[in-house]
Amino acid sequence: MGKYKYLAKNIGLLSLSSFATKLLQFFLVPLYTNVLSTEEYGIYDLFGTTISVLLPILTLNISEAMLRFALENRISRKSIVSISTRYFIISNGIVAFGLAINNIVGWSSVISTYSIFFFLMYFSSTLSNLVLAYIRGIDRIADLSISSVICSIITILFNILFLVWFKWGLVGYFIANIVGPVIQCLYLLIRAKTFKKICLTKKYEFEAKEMLHYSKPMIANSLAWWVNNAADKYVIIWFCSLAENGVYSVASKIPSILNVFSSIFSQAWTLSAVKDFDPEDKNGFFANTYAAYNCLLTLLCSAIIIADKGLAHFLYAKDFYVAWRYVPWLTIAVIFGALSSYLGGFFTAVKDTKMFAQSSMIAAGINIVLNLVFTPFIGVLGAATATTVCYFVMWILRLKHCRKIIKLKVNLKRDLLSYFCLVIQSVILLFAKNTLTMYCIEVSVFIVVLSLYISDIRKIVDKTLGAVKNRKG
Repeated sequence: MGKYKYLAKNIGLLSLSSFATKLLQFFLVPLYTNVLSTEEYGIYDLFGTTISVLLPILTLNISEAMLRFALENRISRKSIVSISTRYFIISNGIVAFGLAINNIVGWSSVISTYSIFFFLMYFSSTLSNLVLAYIRGIDRIADLSISSVICSIITILFNILFLVWFKWGLVGYFIANIVGPVIQCLYLLIRAKTFKKICLTKKYEFEAKEMLHYSKPMIANSLAWWVNNAADKYVIIWFCSLAENGVYSVASKIPSILNVFSSIFSQAWTLSAVKDFDPEDKNGFFANTYAAYNCLLTLLCSAIIIADKGLAHFLYAKDFYVAWRYVPWLTIAVIFGALSSYLGGFFTAVKDTKMFAQSSMIAAGINIVLNLVFTPFIGVLGAATATTVCYFVMWILRLKHCRKIIKLKVNLKRDLLSYFCLVIQSVILLFAKNTLTMYCIEVSVFIVVLSLYISDIRKIVDKTLGAVKNRKG
């Protein structure tokens, strides 16, 4: 199968799963913001944020090794599954023990109140993290897509049932978002006959050493990504309030439109980067895909900024509406995060996990400093701005290092100019008083961005039309 065809096939299959999961949940945001208070939403988001930092530490990020080693078939899949299951069991035991201690000592009253849901959230998150990584690694993308549709349907139905019909509030929200992913994992485990591969009595010492050698440096990378994605929420709670964190969390729902697109591409791209890696990029496959990806990300971001206030009216109810102020900056951050992930595919291909960690940790350090400087003075907007800057730094660092691994041609001057246009759009949206004037400027800037990428757009159209003609022929 050709490089473009393989990438396109995986993007298509992953699109089915991601659009079913992310976009349908996106349209439930009005339900959440009407039923839940800003504080309740803040609690749920705080739990998810805390779990996302515990997961790579307690599992030693073994899911990264699962994906990478399953892709190359150098060690047996039985050993991969067995070793990962061991870490799954141990990590869940540690969390259960920690929650028991907290209930006795009383470090956190919020976690004590919802301790059972915290554990179930962690259980479903670790299970999903491992199972989905393995399924991608063995190239069962079609099964992954079908399972994601099942997960989204169950999650959405349960959200409506528990929040609207039973009126269980935050408890119902917890249950609905735990059950869906667990059922998805059970479906995948049965389809891939994974239970037969679990053998906890055999040590697999050599295989475990190989996997941990790869995954351990990725712990620092995951923690740094966590800082970039989540540390600002703790700073907001500290300097502002739990309710403000709820508003900030909801603000990410509009950027999730772009995130859906980037996550689909990123998952498919990792498979292609490993399978078709060519340091010389002789046929221009990597340069072409980077250019097309960057073009689409930038144009979508510009369009989202223009539509921000309109989408906020539709999605954000009551006290959540103010979240529109933070959307542009978080959307720009998605671009740099997505491009950083793209470049990270090359590090995965050559197993350079140290560069993963180094670039992420530098960006994380900048994020923390800027959050502590900006948030006390300009509130939540400071946290959003800090997130944008840190992802920009990560992208620059990875782009610089990538040139040591692969000959990747990038039109850096043109790209930087387009990103500056996005910043102009964001500032205009924030400070313009006259609505008509604001939209006139926003659309004008969008046209400028469009003109910058006109050659890339032509290439995308030509390749798409060519692929369609070849398929018909």
